Amino acid sequence: MQISLLGSTGSIGTTSLDIIARYPERFQVAALSAGTRWKQLAEQVRRHRPSLVSLADETSAGELILIGDEGLLAAATHGSADLVINGLTGGVGVRPTTAAIRAGKDIALANKEVLVIAGEIVNEEARRHDVRMLPVDSEISAIWQCLEAGSREHVRRVLLTASGGPFRDADEDELNAVTPERALAHPTWVMGPKVTIDSATLMNKGFEILEVKWLFNMPLDRIEVLVHHQSIIHSLVEYDDGSVIAQLGVPDMALPIQYALTYPDRMPTHPEPLDLADIGSLTFGKPDSDRFRALSLARQAAEAGGTMPAVLSGADESAVELFLAGAIPFTGIPALVEATMDRHESISSPALDDVLAAESWARDQANRLAPDVT
Repeated sequence: MQISLLGSTGSIGTTSLDIIARYPERFQVAALSAGTRWKQLAEQVRRHRPSLVSLADETSAGELILIGDEGLLAAATHGSADLVINGLTGGVGVRPTTAAIRAGKDIALANKEVLVIAGEIVNEEARRHDVRMLPVDSEISAIWQCLEAGSREHVRRVLLTASGGPFRDADEDELNAVTPERALAHPTWVMGPKVTIDSATLMNKGFEILEVKWLFNMPLDRIEVLVHHQSIIHSLVEYDDGSVIAQLGVPDMALPIQYALTYPDRMPTHPEPLDLADIGSLTFGKPDSDRFRALSLARQAAEAGGTMPAVLSGADESAVELFLAGAIPFTGIPALVEATMDRHESISSPALDDVLAAESWARDQANRLAPDVT
């Protein structure tokens, strides 16, 4: 199988390349696309010998051939690629994903914002072009695996697990004083900065509600969030007969990535074995939507539909950047997202250009509103 990898120098990308290297008889790299880490990309090129390489901007190109913004689309639609792994973060992943689908490529999707911004559009394109959408997120992969146990029409509810992030027990004053350094120290997962902050605010769980809705055609009222501190149960599905199917495993992104690449096969991996006796106990709770407003905002956007989820995503992207730059407090992230959503008049049944324009508007609007948000 020939693979194009978008976001090759990020955590999803580097883990994906490790898996690809483990099975050289099964996988080859057709194209690599990265942001600005050209030295790391150069080493990946040396090791995997892709026929196409793309960087985000010319200043980072070094001695590599720059393909520019068009390079991302070229990597996504590379002629010999059978599968595109989208390990990007943010709205930048929407156009290359839709382009890859229209080119008939199966998609292994880690880029949550693609379905948040353009879920209905991407779903319709995938159906029209008979393309498989394979989830890479650990929780979404878990639901995919649990759905193998029964028919979707018999699903009573889906339970998305959330670790709760590093501040799950913090009060309002503590949350307001959170620094970027503390927020980037996730207790369980090693991720990029944007996803790590979204995990701390629980916005990522809100995004996953939309992922579940679009990937599995699941009504919003059947999707619930369950706080599970240990991150051992990655999600659960309850069926009409009362059976609850759960997918368990050590917190290791290699597992869902490999499952997406090898599906329906299960190939050997080398994670530490899951030792439940050593873990001792698993705990659960409900998310506090008052302290973690992002989760409620995401559900509101999902219920509103149209261009509102794109605004949610765009505003969050700017808010996270502002927080990491020290321009707004941690609690300012959901406040800024809410203020931006309040100013948006949603378009129903939007086209791709409409959702991308709404996402761009939200990023700009959030930046303008930031000085007035605390």
